[in-house]
Amino acid sequence: MIALGSAPKLVASDVDGTLINSSERVPQRLRDVITRMTNQGVTLALSTGRPPRWIHYVLDQLSVKPICVCANGAVLYDSAADEILAAQTLSPEVMASAVMAARAALEEHGGVSIAVERAGKSAYDPADELFLVTPEYSHAWPSNDHGTFEEAEVLSEPATKLLMRSDYLDSKQLFDIVRASVPEDQVHVTFSMSGGLIEIAAPGVTKALGVSMLAERLKIAQKDVITFGDMPNDIEMLQWAGRGVAMGNARPEVKAVSDHITRTNDDAGVADVLEWWF
Repeated sequence: MIALGSAPKLVASDVDGTLINSSERVPQRLRDVITRMTNQGVTLALSTGRPPRWIHYVLDQLSVKPICVCANGAVLYDSAADEILAAQTLSPEVMASAVMAARAALEEHGGVSIAVERAGKSAYDPADELFLVTPEYSHAWPSNDHGTFEEAEVLSEPATKLLMRSDYLDSKQLFDIVRASVPEDQVHVTFSMSGGLIEIAAPGVTKALGVSMLAERLKIAQKDVITFGDMPNDIEMLQWAGRGVAMGNARPEVKAVSDHITRTNDDAGVADVLEWWF
């Protein structure tokens, strides 16, 4: 069991597989404890791989409109004001170099197709200006909210996230090959789903960076932060926080770095922990 100690002052939760269930709903029990918690002055943050434009459906289920750590820490987004507070980007040159290195390493594995996420100025900027894909990009989920351009255009401007997609490898296999082929001082590589998709950001850009920036902004000590997650893109955040909680359905490498593991039912896991205090 987690060493509960005093109540946290900042609660940062991953979204998919953690805060929401398979129907993309925040369970009522969790909504209730979040309301009680925030009414007592505790800050909630969503910390997600999603860009700002993909979180309002989740936010609409909550009683608060928090500052969100988006794009795996690359974007700090004030959902109440619809304002991008900070954005960490990859340069066109670095992205082109990473794509070239990855393709060389994956030549015998079917290669990759690419896409990028750009920060924009609002979550409501046109989707085809924020999510750009190449004509051959193989979508990991159904999407009409994107623009299709030739690769030179896709890589022509700074982006918060470079996506690489394989039709032949799962995400862990793709991660292992690409991670070994690109320098750590140029990019940070991670993944948040199993379907042959990896996510690349600027070096040092993780959810831990975004949550720490928010904590500093709010003058909340690291020891007073609790984080929840289930996938490898949550690892740094769980390690950084005063208390890191892995969901019962988390990958083994995520559970290995956590202070506590919830029961397997992820619909109730976050609520189980927060109800100790609120």
